[in-house]
Amino acid sequence: MKKVRVDKWLWAVRIFKSRSLATKACKEGAVKMGDDKLKPAHLIEPDNILTVKKNDFNLRIKVLKLLSKRVGAPIAQSCYTDLTPEEEYNKYEAWYNRKKQSEFREKGLGRPTKKDRREIDKLKKWL
Repeated sequence: MKKVRVDKWLWAVRIFKSRSLATKACKEGAVKMGDDKLKPAHLIEPDNILTVKKNDFNLRIKVLKLLSKRVGAPIAQSCYTDLTPEEEYNKYEAWYNRKKQSEFREKGLGRPTKKDRREIDKLKKWL
């Protein structure tokens, strides 16, 4: 096996939970090699460097081995090298810590209404 489809490989090494999500990401232009957006059927080979935008985070991945079937996590991690810059991980950590914090609501106000919930979600997205 010298080449494999990019959507299939991203699913096989567990970057995406399902192959359809990997395909969708490719179609939306979230998977790039250099400045070129990759289509789902684009064939990749070892030593290619991919940039994958997932949940507003940019992951840089160097392909080491090709897989066409999904494997366990330890084997999948040995098939690529993570070249993601430290700033992206800091961004993820800040997002994760902010997500963990619970909201504070004044005593006696009761549960938030549907409108309140939407406003809270909109605010949390931009923080």
